[in-house]
Amino acid sequence: MTASSTIMPPTIGSFWRQATLFARAQIIGWSLFALVDLISRQLTYQDFTVALVLTALAYPLLIGLSLGLQLIYGRFFPSTGLSLPIVVALVLVSAAAASVVVATLSAARQIFGWSVPHWGPLEEVMLPFVYYTLVLTGWSILFFWIRADRQRQTQHAIAISAQSDALRAEIQQLRLQINPHFLFNALNGIAEEVPDHPDAALEMLRDLTDYLRHVLAGIRTPVVAVEAEVAALAAYLRIQQARFGERLRTEIETDPAAAGRMIANSLLQPLAENAVEHGDRSETLVLKVRIGVAGDALKIEIENTGRLEPAHKKRSSHGLGIENLRRRLDVHYPGRHSFDLRQIESEPTHVIATLLLEGEPCSAS
Repeated sequence: MTASSTIMPPTIGSFWRQATLFARAQIIGWSLFALVDLISRQLTYQDFTVALVLTALAYPLLIGLSLGLQLIYGRFFPSTGLSLPIVVALVLVSAAAASVVVATLSAARQIFGWSVPHWGPLEEVMLPFVYYTLVLTGWSILFFWIRADRQRQTQHAIAISAQSDALRAEIQQLRLQINPHFLFNALNGIAEEVPDHPDAALEMLRDLTDYLRHVLAGIRTPVVAVEAEVAALAAYLRIQQARFGERLRTEIETDPAAAGRMIANSLLQPLAENAVEHGDRSETLVLKVRIGVAGDALKIEIENTGRLEPAHKKRSSHGLGIENLRRRLDVHYPGRHSFDLRQIESEPTHVIATLLLEGEPCSAS
C-alpha cells in the first residue's frame, strides 16, 4: 500500500498572496468601478436585475480588456513618456476596447429586449461608448504612470546597488592599504630579536599575527566592536614598542560604556601610526589613546608628544594615512563625524587628534 499526497486546489487567499501588486490594484480598482457602474445602471434602467446582469457582463470584460491593453502597451509603447501622439494613440486604442464593451452589452440588451427609458438608439450606443472610452483612457494613463514609476524605482535600485558595489570595493581598497614600511620594520625587528631574545621575537610575531588577522578580517567584517578594535590597536602598539624600546611609551584608556559600541574596522590604526611616525622620539614619545562617549557619539582622542609640521615641510608620504582616514570617515559616517588634528595650546609640545563618530557606521557590505 503506497501513501499518496493530496494536492489541494489553490484557494482565493493563496491566489491573492501570489498576485503582484499591480494585479491586486487591478482587481480592487475594477471592483470599485463595478460597484459605481451598478449604481449608475440602476439609476438609468430603474431595474436592479438589468443593472446587475449588465454589470456582471461588463466587469470581467473590462478586466480582460485592461490585461490586453497592458500587453499592447508593453509591446508597441515601451516608452514611459506621454507625448501628444502617444496620448492620441491611447485614446484610439481605448475607443476600440470600449466598442467591444458596448457591442457586448448591446447584444445582451437585444437578446433580452432591454432598453434604456427615454433613450433613443443612438444614445444607447454613443453615450456608453464615450463613457467607456473615457474610463479606459483614464486607466491607460494611470497604467503609464505606474509603469514609469516602477521603472524609476528599478533604475534607482540598480543605481543604489552599483553605488554599494563601488563603495564596497573602495572600502576594501582603503582598508588594505597597510603601510608596507610598518610590515617591513616589524618583520625586521622580529628577525633581529630571534638570535638573542627568542621569547620577545615570539611575542612580537604573535602581536603581528593578531594585528594582521584583525585587518584582513575587515574584508568580511567591515564593522567591529570597539573592544575588538582596541585589542588590535594594542597589538599594533606593542609591536611598535618592541621596535622603539624605551623611546616609546603608550597608554590606552577605554570607557566601559564605549566598549560595546560598533566602529569601522581598522579605523584607529592610521591615527596611532601617524602619532608614532611623526611624534617626537628624541627622548621618549608618549602616546595616549582615550576612547569614550560624548552624548550619543563615540569620542576618540589620540595624544602624543611632538609638534605639527607646517604643510610645506611635509614629505609627500606624510598625511597619506590621514587622507585615508578622512575618506573612510566619509564612507562609513557620511555627515556624521568630525575630525580635528591640532597642537594643544596649553602644552605646545603635545599634539592631539580628536574624532567624534555619531551613530552606527555604514558597512557597505
